[in-house]
Amino acid sequence: MSALLPDIETKSLLEIQQFQEKKLIDLLSYVNTHSKFYKSRFKELGIKIADITTIADLQKIPVTTKDDLYNHNQDFICVNPDNIIDYVTTSGTLGDPLTFVLTDKDLDRLAYNEHISLACAGGTKKDIYQLMTTMDRRFMAGMAYFLGLKQMGAGVVRVGNGMPEFQWDTIKRLNPTIAIAVPSFLLKLIEFAEQHHIDYKNCSIKKVVCIGEPIRNDDFSYNTLGKRITDKWPLQLFSTYASTEMGAAFTECNEGKGGHHHPELLIIEFLDDNNQPVAKGEAGELTVTTLGVEGMPLIRFKTGDICKAHDEPCLCGRSTLRISPILGRKQQMIKFKGTSLYPPALYDILNTVSYIKNYIIEVYTNDIGTDEIVINIGAINPPDNFDKDLKDHFRAKLRVAPTIVLESPESISKRQLPEMSRKPITFIDKR
Repeated sequence: MSALLPDIETKSLLEIQQFQEKKLIDLLSYVNTHSKFYKSRFKELGIKIADITTIADLQKIPVTTKDDLYNHNQDFICVNPDNIIDYVTTSGTLGDPLTFVLTDKDLDRLAYNEHISLACAGGTKKDIYQLMTTMDRRFMAGMAYFLGLKQMGAGVVRVGNGMPEFQWDTIKRLNPTIAIAVPSFLLKLIEFAEQHHIDYKNCSIKKVVCIGEPIRNDDFSYNTLGKRITDKWPLQLFSTYASTEMGAAFTECNEGKGGHHHPELLIIEFLDDNNQPVAKGEAGELTVTTLGVEGMPLIRFKTGDICKAHDEPCLCGRSTLRISPILGRKQQMIKFKGTSLYPPALYDILNTVSYIKNYIIEVYTNDIGTDEIVINIGAINPPDNFDKDLKDHFRAKLRVAPTIVLESPESISKRQLPEMSRKPITFIDKR
């Protein structure tokens, strides 16, 4: 295995499947011994793990849902408290945060994941990474990046999120080559640089690994946010998708054609609403089975994120599956005046409007039981007829128009980043 490209990721899909099936047998034996939740579920449903030897056999096991994790959080823990090194929580985007525990081995797995993921995105030990994301507040991602870069041998500057002035001061002092950041924050860095006459186009940072927000369309072209960044600042942007529950990431390579799957860490499925595999090329809910996890392994966990699988070999040399940009979260789907849509479709339109500096989308159920959308925008010098123009813009793209409420950018900013928030809040579901 190369430190940068594990051998398994260049094998045929059949060889990868056979490799994973050996890992699956080990996993089922482990959870049947150590997981109160899965041991009870197998016994209750009469599931014999000896009968599950292939990836296809996984369908004999029910999916694990977020409700299962909420209702039985402690029952998923497979180790004694004295073996737990780190406690983290999910971001709570779709509900109360969940607690996850990691052993020393799990932290090594996390470091390995980010090492090969960031190497996939072209990083080397010669790079200096500026982390524009928090490492505190029980946030797994910031720690994962740090551990992975430590394993890679790259330099790390732990600046944290926000603080444009401090970010630029750090860039000037230390000349980092790659940043890890929420992409919309890059627009704030650009705005600050332009206001303070900073030559940002010629600074040391040439690449950014983008977290938390999509920067590509379904065809892998840059979406509006990606275009707004790169039209101003000649950066190479890389998408990455991850979650606390799976302790792994799907990160783009230089080809920019989807996030690469690490088959040594996850078995993945794409399921429909009835938990059946979707047809080839169709979007489905990404469902993961974690491999090599000690603390809280999961079997067939439905992430809630909708995307597509791409199985053609990549020009980078990897033959692993790649996932498309996340189309949306299943629980966030909005049915508005006969149209089904996800928040990213609204973000993409709002990001094209120059006078909109920030926004929060709120969805609630009206008095006749259907979804309503209110978009609170923070705007600077909007035109007199901005409300009509914006609604026309939405109708042209989506055939429907939400309610628009004008606020100051400062007011929106405070609501986006409450005191304990780890990333900006742009969508509030009140249904």
